[in-house]
Amino acid sequence: MNMETLEFIIYPDGRVQEKATGIVGASCTEVTAAIEAQLGIVLSSEKTSEYYAQEQRQSASATNHQQNWSDW
Repeated sequence: MNMETLEFIIYPDGRVQEKATGIVGASCTEVTAAIEAQLGIVLSSEKTSEYYAQEQRQSASATNHQQNWSDW
């Protein structure tokens, strides 16, 4: 399991750059929404490959195959 992190760079002119890592899928927008609302206007946004990745879930399933034998 990857660690989820938010990184902020605050520039002398007041701009803030935010980078989310380790968050798979569109949930990163939910994680950052409240912070962005407090920071102010979002000038640009770039989605990473993690945004487009799908969360992998493991599931176990068993398949029962029956063979039907002919009587002849």
